[in-house]
Amino acid sequence: MSTVLLSAAREHAAGDSEAGARIGTMVAERFAEQPILVAAAVHCAVAPLITAAWERGWAPEDLHQAARRRLDAVAVGYLVDAIAEEFQRYAKATVAQRWSEDLAQIGAVVWWEPAQTGGHLLQWVRRHARSLADALTTVIQVLAMLLVLPVLPRIMAPPGSAAASAVPRRGVDQKMLARVRALLAKAESTTFPEEAEALSAKAQELMSRYSLERIVVDSAGSPGSDPHPAAARRLWLDAPYVAAKALLVGAVAEANRCRTVLSEGLGFTTVLGDEVDLEIVELLSTSLLVQATRAMVSAGSQTTGTGRSRTRSYRQSFLIAYATRIGERLSTARDVSTAAVADSARLLPVLAARERVVEDLFESMFPQSVSRSYSVGNAAGWYAGRAAADLAVLDTRRAVASGDS
Repeated sequence: MSTVLLSAAREHAAGDSEAGARIGTMVAERFAEQPILVAAAVHCAVAPLITAAWERGWAPEDLHQAARRRLDAVAVGYLVDAIAEEFQRYAKATVAQRWSEDLAQIGAVVWWEPAQTGGHLLQWVRRHARSLADALTTVIQVLAMLLVLPVLPRIMAPPGSAAASAVPRRGVDQKMLARVRALLAKAESTTFPEEAEALSAKAQELMSRYSLERIVVDSAGSPGSDPHPAAARRLWLDAPYVAAKALLVGAVAEANRCRTVLSEGLGFTTVLGDEVDLEIVELLSTSLLVQATRAMVSAGSQTTGTGRSRTRSYRQSFLIAYATRIGERLSTARDVSTAAVADSARLLPVLAARERVVEDLFESMFPQSVSRSYSVGNAAGWYAGRAAADLAVLDTRRAVASGDS
């Protein structure tokens, strides 16, 4: 029966959108008196493909984000449950902390009774008030997505690896994260540009100071030692304008000593850098994307004198300009902040060593990467984007020079 389900999934993935419902109904009718057998077959079909996804470089959050873009909410929920079930195979000591964080992020928890007859599938059917045929249709849709996942560069050891917890996780202090998130949340929710500017600036001040102080402390504790290994994480970007949004992430990343690579077809950008810098890039990029999108949408629809819509070119140009201007300002602020640190003479060679580590990881993960340029086809959007970026000024100088006030 697992073979039948997988065959239907291949047909669905190849373009037969009715294959899931057709085969799901057929299997449900044929095995109506054997639901436990059906549940076992489903598990045998789904679990190995999830395990294979980890081996192909995917993480739980990646699967969740990909599913959100391809499946309905019911199928996404089923996949999250299947991920939680697959993870029961692994001893906690062999699962890296980032995997556990991913599971928590997507809400992957075992809510069903694993020992109950029929396992997850039959309890899922009852919980969601679905027929067995409906459940199998959903399963086939999930299988179809899992079957066509491409190989991704691996960003962390797969679950079950003995080496998964060998290297302790480094990151931003949780109290610091909470303070920064609170500031950025206020910046995203306010309707006053000046208030958003002040809140974003304060958040950047805290993060910049923290990052530089960590570097100084690390170099003082072990002078002459090799820098910490670089890491990578993926930031998923919602359509439309994925490439333009990735430019903004890239601008924030460059200002924080990180590199980025866009996978536009899948909808994410990979950020490489020190763990602390990655935290900063993710927090600030997410907030700036919210603020940029709000400013862009507030301009409304754009048309030519003849009534032809120019909204898409306006918004594309707006985001490119916003990213460019943010990058200019962040880079200047970075240089000023670095120069203002009391131990800058000791800091600069450490930063250079970290940059080499990041470059080495970049070359090993993306040896075939190429640069690309973007054209701007709407002058109004360009100037509006730069103006909006000016309202999001991020000046780190005060925090580094005078400390938290």
